[in-house]
Amino acid sequence: MEAEQNDTMLTRRGLLKKTFRTLLAALAGNFTILWNRGRRVSRAWAEARRLLPRGFARNKIANMNPAEIDNRNLEIDPLDQFGTMGPTEDRVDLASWRLKVTGEVNLPLLLSYGEVLKLPSITEDVLLICPGFFSNNGRWTGVHVREIVRGAQPTKGAAFIDIKGYEKELRIPLQDIYQKEIFLAYQVNGAPLPQKHGFPLRLVYADVYGADWIKYVSEIAVAPIPKPT
Repeated sequence: MEAEQNDTMLTRRGLLKKTFRTLLAALAGNFTILWNRGRRVSRAWAEARRLLPRGFARNKIANMNPAEIDNRNLEIDPLDQFGTMGPTEDRVDLASWRLKVTGEVNLPLLLSYGEVLKLPSITEDVLLICPGFFSNNGRWTGVHVREIVRGAQPTKGAAFIDIKGYEKELRIPLQDIYQKEIFLAYQVNGAPLPQKHGFPLRLVYADVYGADWIKYVSEIAVAPIPKPT
């Protein structure tokens, strides 16, 4: 009887060991798959982006696509060397200025400049390229568009956001603001955003050309999918 119990225990132990080894092998296999996938993604990212060295000529960058550049090694350009594009003359009275969040939202917002400054901030080194004219690598500080939109509680029908500035606006798919570095800057290189560069708020949109970096932002309108006509 005792011998049978011992045999049974050995059999169970053997089964447990076999199951454990099988589980380890499966986990190791999954880890290998995930590791290889991660390496492929990293390799694809590295191949898709060109890592530019320190001192790389800015006039050459002006003819490149920002979505194809890795700017981590580039120096920050002095603000007095920044080029400008588009309107430069809009001026606001901060006492009455408000950032409006309207459209397909449950909680429309009117944010003063001081309230914007109190929101969680982000600082990123982002290339501004005006193709064929100039490029500037700046250290931009501001607030994520997604944080502002979240605060307004978009409805289920929301699909786009329209960033509105002085005589210009840009439509962005709502899903993009959760995936990309898209924020409203109020500082550049540690200084308040200059008036000619879009004070009080300018859209910073990584990987797109500067023509879409809307200046003098005053409204974010959340929009639904357009109905077919």
